[in-house]
Amino acid sequence: MNKNTFKTFVLLAGLGGVLVLLGQFFGGTTGALIGFGIGVAIVGFSYWNSDKLAIRAARAVPASEQEMPEYYRIVRELSHEMGMPMPKLYVPPDLQPNAFATGRNPEHAAVAVTRGILQILDWNELRGVLAHEMSHVGNRDILIGSVAAAVATGITLLATFARFAAIFGGGSRDDEGNNPLALLALAILAPLAAAILQMALSRSREFEADRTGARLIGDGEPLARALLKLEEGAKRIPMNIDPAHASAFIVNPLTGRKIAFGNLFRTHPSTEDRVARLRAKEWAR
Repeated sequence: MNKNTFKTFVLLAGLGGVLVLLGQFFGGTTGALIGFGIGVAIVGFSYWNSDKLAIRAARAVPASEQEMPEYYRIVRELSHEMGMPMPKLYVPPDLQPNAFATGRNPEHAAVAVTRGILQILDWNELRGVLAHEMSHVGNRDILIGSVAAAVATGITLLATFARFAAIFGGGSRDDEGNNPLALLALAILAPLAAAILQMALSRSREFEADRTGARLIGDGEPLARALLKLEEGAKRIPMNIDPAHASAFIVNPLTGRKIAFGNLFRTHPSTEDRVARLRAKEWAR
């Protein structure tokens, strides 16, 4: 097990631990299960329709093989190398250079590259980007992210109930054993902890997709060069995208906006760290 995979398990376990802790404090095991169940119901719809929702949010249109034969050729070769079905290919109209992959499994996957990325990358660099995106599909990152989102949603819902209980003097398991101030503090801190863990998980999966993508093509340099160009492009050219979908892109399309508390709430690792790992050939170890 490599360190990114291990970190994923640790972060998911941490999210689960926060959910159980809050549920036990507020409503016992039943409370934790109810919160998680509601979270699964809410996030489940998004997961099942993740490809359609992401494509719609990006205003992407299907790519034509006749017009973009090289795009199709690269993805077809990568699909064959990974033993995966060919995903549907799209092109959002944005001039910001960027890309994303979505879909609940390889059979329902889609890959999209913006108009802008096609203008600044050569085909070898774009191959590195597409290997990264295909790795997200192969690594089941949409599933992992959806599980994390379901747990985080459950935590947020339980925290909301707990705040009301603390403010209005409600109880969890028995009124005599409750400390309203402790319950209120936990209700405020638990969603914050969940958000931090969820962002850390997202960064871990980006590192893993970089590693898997570089290994897929046997070279980390094309992706390293591409990431530097994409980071610079994202700073110069804004993208009109819902922040909820920003984490799907290979570089944060909202780059340039100030993030409170530095790296804690970043959905992506710093480009410098990603490039350093690729050029140090960590993917080959």
